[in-house]
Amino acid sequence: MNRRSYREARLDTREEPLHLMARLVRSGMFDSYVVYESGSQWSLGGGALATVRLGADDAADLSRVGERLAAVPVDDWRAYGWATFELGPALAGMDVPGDTPLLHLMVPADEVRVEGGRVLVRSTDPERLDRLVRLVRPVGTAGDDLEPADRMSLPLDDAGDYRAAVAAALREITGDGPLHKVVLSRRLPVPTEADLVATFVAGRRANTPARSFLLDLGGIEAAGFSPETVAEVTGDGTVTTRPLAGTRALTGSAAEDTRLRAELLGDPKEIHEHAISVKLALEDLAAVCDDPQVSEYLTVLERGSVQHLASTVTGRLRPGHGPWQAFAALFPAVTATGVPKAPAYPLLRSLEGRPRGLYAGAVLTCDALGNLDAALVLRSIFRHDGHCWLQAGAGVVRQSRPEREHTETCEKLRSVAPHVVPARR
Repeated sequence: MNRRSYREARLDTREEPLHLMARLVRSGMFDSYVVYESGSQWSLGGGALATVRLGADDAADLSRVGERLAAVPVDDWRAYGWATFELGPALAGMDVPGDTPLLHLMVPADEVRVEGGRVLVRSTDPERLDRLVRLVRPVGTAGDDLEPADRMSLPLDDAGDYRAAVAAALREITGDGPLHKVVLSRRLPVPTEADLVATFVAGRRANTPARSFLLDLGGIEAAGFSPETVAEVTGDGTVTTRPLAGTRALTGSAAEDTRLRAELLGDPKEIHEHAISVKLALEDLAAVCDDPQVSEYLTVLERGSVQHLASTVTGRLRPGHGPWQAFAALFPAVTATGVPKAPAYPLLRSLEGRPRGLYAGAVLTCDALGNLDAALVLRSIFRHDGHCWLQAGAGVVRQSRPEREHTETCEKLRSVAPHVVPARR
C-alpha cells in the first residue's frame, strides 16, 4: 500500500474552540467525524483514511489493534473512535451476541487541532486542506443554528422499574455471591428529533467535564461530557485512571452545595462504594504495571449537575506492555460496571434488558507515539438505529436504598437533559 503524508497549515484564531469545532462539523465536509476535548486541546478527525474494527470474534486480544494501526499508510497518525460496553465481556472471554462492532477506530484523512489560540490543520488531500483553512479562518458572531434558545422538556422520573431492578441487584449483593457492587443504569428516551451539535454546544457550556466529545462514526451518533477517564497512557509508559464513585447534587446554592459536600465526605455508603472501586482500579493496573499507587484519594470534583468523590491511580507499564494492554486491563471502568466486573456483566444485561452499546464504554484517541486517552461515556446523548436517548446509572452496594439510587440517576441526568436542543423542522 502506498504511503501518504499529511499536508499541514498553521493558523491563529480568536474563535472559541467549542464554537469552531461545532461550526466545522456543521460545514458538511465530513461523512464521519469525532470531536474530542482533552484538557486545553480540542481536536477533530474527519473522513476515514484507515479503519480498524473489532467484533466479538476477534476482540479478546487488543494487541491486534496496535498491530493494525501500525500498518496504516500514513506517518504521524492519530486515531479516533469508540469502544462499546460489550467489549468488556468479550475481553473476559464471555459470549457477546450480535455482529455489531465492539471497537471502531478511524485514522482521519482530515484533522484540526486547536490549543491556546493556535490551529493545526492537516489533510492528505491538498484541495481539502485549502478548504479547511478557509473554514477555520476567523468568522463573525455565532450563528443561531449553533446556539438556539429552544430546549426540550424531558421528565426525569423513571417510568419503568428501576427501583425494582435496584432491589433485585441488592438481593444479589447481599447474598452468597461474589458481587460487592453493581452500577445499574436506566434509559431516558428523547421523544422528538434532537440537534446533537447544538446540544453539544449548550451542554458543554453548562458542564465541567474531564473530557467532552461529539461524534458520528460507525452508525453511532453521540455528544457527551465525560466526568472521568478510563485510561490515560503516555508515550513513556505512564498509566493513569481516575475513578469517580460517590455522588451528591450540585444545586446552585453555595451553602447547600457545601452542606451536600460534607454529607458526601461523611456518608459510609458513598465512601465504601468509592473505596472498593479504587481497590479494583489498583488491581486492574497491577496486571500490566509495576507498583501502582493512589496519588490522590477521596477528593471532591464538580461535574456539571453533581459532585463526586474522586481518586487518581497511576502506574508504569512493565516491559512488553503497551497502551492497548493498559486499556484492556482497565476497560470497562469499574465505576460503571461492578466489583468484581465479570459477575456484574450478566446481572446488568438481565436487569437492564438490553446491550448498553456506547453507554459506559469509551470514546478515545491514540497515536503513533504510544499515547492513548480514553473517556468514560457517561452524561451523554445517543442516537442509533432511529432511537435517541439519555442514560444514567448509580452504584448499588449493600447500604443502598432504591429510592436514593433513583434520585442519583435524576441528579446525573440533569447534566444533559436541560440542554437538549430540538431539531429545527
